[in-house]
Amino acid sequence: MDPPPAPDAVQVVWDPVFNRYDFGRWHPMAPVRLDLTARLCEALGLFSAPGLRVVSARPADDDLLRTVHDPEYVRAVQAASADPRDAQQVFGLGTEDDPAFPGMHEAAARIVGGSVDLGRAVLAGRALHGVNFCGGMHHAKPGCASGFCVYNDAAAAIRAALDDGAQRVAYVDLDCHHGDGTEAVFWDDPRVLTVSVHESGTTLFPGTGFADELGGPGALGSAVNLALPAGTRDAGWLRAVHSVVPQLVSSFEPDLLVTQHGCDTHALDPLGHLVISVDAQRVAAASMHALAHAAAGGRWLALGGGGYEVVDVVPRTWAHLVAEAAHRPLDPATPLPASWRAHVEEAVGRDAPRTMTDGGSGEFQDWSSGYDPDDAVDRAVLATRRAAFPLHGLDPEFD
Repeated sequence: MDPPPAPDAVQVVWDPVFNRYDFGRWHPMAPVRLDLTARLCEALGLFSAPGLRVVSARPADDDLLRTVHDPEYVRAVQAASADPRDAQQVFGLGTEDDPAFPGMHEAAARIVGGSVDLGRAVLAGRALHGVNFCGGMHHAKPGCASGFCVYNDAAAAIRAALDDGAQRVAYVDLDCHHGDGTEAVFWDDPRVLTVSVHESGTTLFPGTGFADELGGPGALGSAVNLALPAGTRDAGWLRAVHSVVPQLVSSFEPDLLVTQHGCDTHALDPLGHLVISVDAQRVAAASMHALAHAAAGGRWLALGGGGYEVVDVVPRTWAHLVAEAAHRPLDPATPLPASWRAHVEEAVGRDAPRTMTDGGSGEFQDWSSGYDPDDAVDRAVLATRRAAFPLHGLDPEFD
């Protein structure tokens, strides 16, 4: 009998059909951000790297969608998709954030299909890692659309992993916005740890995600939130991530690590107020990769998310993510291919960046350096550690 094929080093979801998730010309969630990311991955040779396989996906069927969404909501999305003019601003649809568009149901369900397929492939050992930069729709809740998100692919992938035999799944959300939808799906499920590091809800949508939001009565500590002050920069953001995420995920010992890499944390993003560079985002992706190997047997599903600076930020950040998952990390000084830069100028009508770096160092001090009570980031970190760490048997002052 022939031996089974070796697993792919990484499977990456991409197909131009994903550009059909399109709320319209003036909406911040412009599909060109996905197209430019894929083109950059191609131009950098990532999509042709040994061990990397680019895969498409079919839309998730109704049964799969109903594992995380109410049946009435799925029917409402289907109806609004068939005739957007009839969307009545119910279930969060037909709003300025989530306007209905033809084919919306199929486009959103395809994103779910891609993330679920990747999660299952990773859990079954058919791939070491999976990346769906089209996914990460973390605001969609069981019964409504929210924050540009129609169906929650992250939640569906986690649910599928549990149904396929995973005992515990950890979800880490690095988007500028609180990962409220994914958290809501698993609020009462102790098998799922959700950790969200985001700009404080006092200054940013959706206005939630504070340190005392810790999960339901039967799953206290399963939700962890770190709300950072507006204006947080690279060193503070990386210190915050590394002072909470590795400790909690390692203690939880998940069978699968799912991470969301919304890059609206970047200083140029028009919708957030954090001041993060592509370099810090690259360091965070590398840290999540290392954490997957250290705490989850290497089983890692990485998703996209927010990100609305579509030329300078999104393509470079997510190309770094793909490269990291493929075990082929890019030197930050790597020049951007001339062919890609020419396409940007032609398609978007503006100059493209020249290298894969913003010039940031990616350096930070870990928690062992000591707590500074005068630093707003440190106060936020300590609030989260004091609220959540004891529920996981960790010492908030020293672990």
